[in-house]
Amino acid sequence: MSQLLELKGIHKRFSGVYALKGVDFEVKAGEIHALLGENGAGKSTLIKTIAGVHRPDEGSIRFKGKQVSFNNPRDAQAQGIDTVHQELSLYPELTVAENIFMGHAPKRQIGPFSFIDWGKMEERSKELLAELEVFDVDVRRIVGGFNVGNRQRVEIAKALSHNAQLLIMDEPTAALTEADVGQLFRIVRLLKERGVGIIFITHKLSEVFELCDRVTVLRDGEYIGTKEVKDTSERDLISMMVGRTIDQLFPKQESKFGEVVLEVRNLVREPYTRDVSFKVRAGEIVGLAGLVGSGRSETAQTIFGITPAQSGEILVNGKPLSISDPAQAVEAGIAYVPEDRGTQGLIKQMTIRDNVSLAVLKTLSTFSFIDFPKEDVLAKDAIKRFSIRAYGPEQRVNKLSGGNQQKVVLGKWLASEPKLLIMDEPTRGVDVGAKSEIHRLMSQLAAERGLAIIMISSELPEVLGMSDRVLVMKQGKIVAEFDRKDASQEKVGAAMMSERAA
Repeated sequence: MSQLLELKGIHKRFSGVYALKGVDFEVKAGEIHALLGENGAGKSTLIKTIAGVHRPDEGSIRFKGKQVSFNNPRDAQAQGIDTVHQELSLYPELTVAENIFMGHAPKRQIGPFSFIDWGKMEERSKELLAELEVFDVDVRRIVGGFNVGNRQRVEIAKALSHNAQLLIMDEPTAALTEADVGQLFRIVRLLKERGVGIIFITHKLSEVFELCDRVTVLRDGEYIGTKEVKDTSERDLISMMVGRTIDQLFPKQESKFGEVVLEVRNLVREPYTRDVSFKVRAGEIVGLAGLVGSGRSETAQTIFGITPAQSGEILVNGKPLSISDPAQAVEAGIAYVPEDRGTQGLIKQMTIRDNVSLAVLKTLSTFSFIDFPKEDVLAKDAIKRFSIRAYGPEQRVNKLSGGNQQKVVLGKWLASEPKLLIMDEPTRGVDVGAKSEIHRLMSQLAAERGLAIIMISSELPEVLGMSDRVLVMKQGKIVAEFDRKDASQEKVGAAMMSERAA
């Protein structure tokens, strides 16, 4: 394979702080090259430098054998470099064809006037999707009506419309179902066969070993090393990423269970929560497992009052409650860390201090005036307690890595001193080091503080590794229950896939 991209000694500073320090990186034509590192390791800065968003302060970039310098992403795109971002950059109100050819639609000339050639644009869009062996996407349909998997296929076709020879894929599987991940991998392999070089960024090490040829690891803005995937192991990569070995990704402490904190009886919120009953005791972590659409998150949202129950009972410490909104849930001692921390868990434009105090503003206020010194103490305590990597309480949350943002959400809710903590996908989109820290915090909260925890996760190893008891949901009902000692990947997986929804 010929060399497609070569970076040498790349340095990038922001406000005098190094984001990249002497990084080397290369990609061959027809290669899938994984780029790994903890959040904050420099991956985003590196790919933005390759894609023309940032210009390096020092170092050189060679593409297709020539020295290049990009002033903006259009320059990089013109050379054949394109990016499929985790947050897809499509216009939901426009059609598939309009999105694919946004900014470079084919034109036809009539006298002195130039018009978009709609027929040619739709025909070319069909051809691009056919190149990806995608035949079930109507190019005249509005993109906003598609699921995430199909929108992503449109995004890849859009990149091909620019004749992309190097495709950067940033966390492309983060929001995909298992079936969509399989489709994506098929497309990525097709592109590889056609000589396209692919930079594949992921937090899921299993994807590296399933899909990629080589892997490069960054840590704290520095280049750690590049390895052939066939010559390395998960343990080696973790050690390279975090600078230490993580022998226990699920550091579960033994916990003594107390009284029942939450009891749910015959809870109904159609169509996703149907006749659900279970209990959670003090100091216990109960894992909710199930396929996407099984009703896990919807059940949690009903308990928290986001979508109030239509019937059934919710009891906290034995007391029946009618929870019709989240404020009543918080008053009852329930906290909820949502699946989408970016839009539901945080106000990202605000500071750590502002976010951490959101759930307890009443206790920090006198006559509608916030006690700022108390608020500051609360934020500093959260930063210290959860090891949040930040320069201080005034740092804006949108400048933090995903793992540190998740810790801020935890800090916010634990400031309310809840009795029950619901965590929906607590480690989604965070790196392996941050995962281990969040798992440790969960275990400590249960074992040392006696907090009752409901954990919802799509990752079976996480459910099995952290739960004292596992409940399996399907079609809005609980179809199986396993104690920790009896739970296995085979048993839980079989229950998730069973045809029966009892």
